[in-house]
Amino acid sequence: MAINFYGKHKMAGVNECFSIGSVVMCTNCFDEEIEGEVLGFEPTTKMLILKCPSTSSNPLLNNINIVNLAFAKDVQVKKESSFNPPPLPSLNLNRLNNRIKTQIQDKKRQISAMSANVSPEAQKLYLTITKTIPEVTWQGQNIVVYDHVIISPPYKADNVKGTGNQEDKAILYIKNIVEKFVKDTASQQVSSTPTTHRSKPAAATAAAPQPQ
Repeated sequence: MAINFYGKHKMAGVNECFSIGSVVMCTNCFDEEIEGEVLGFEPTTKMLILKCPSTSSNPLLNNINIVNLAFAKDVQVKKESSFNPPPLPSLNLNRLNNRIKTQIQDKKRQISAMSANVSPEAQKLYLTITKTIPEVTWQGQNIVVYDHVIISPPYKADNVKGTGNQEDKAILYIKNIVEKFVKDTASQQVSSTPTTHRSKPAAATAAAPQPQ
């Protein structure tokens, strides 16, 4: 699919609207005639999008020409379309706003992880926990979850401590997350390590001495 832009020599009296599916002939600044089916029209910028036959002579392909009608020499509607495009679906503004808030929170967590002056593994662990638990902060080099569960370097399951009962469900849950993170990280490192195969030296065969 080829996309071409045309424009120069301003032309007055451009139509305010073109129906989708109409056939339009445009004459550009090079006196080239471009005829095609209207795919879209933006009245503010006067950009007209036409679907034209492919220059590669492939019937399965089309050229897409974008013409700035404000600078075209001539425009003619060869065939008016009666096609009425379906109405655009309504936007779920609440869902969009929630998505924006989620993306902003994710960016803030990433900035917080990178500004903690800790190892990359600690940053990844921090971001892993924030995927399921939003109440995660830094306290120096310690990761603090739920305000009472502390993960200290080197960020193993044994380094998960709490200010309350060590059998607290929150502490056990965080330990499971850390333990799984450590195992997954170790397995990824093993899988990414290239394996070298040494070929066995070929056995040398000594020729038996010939009898004299």
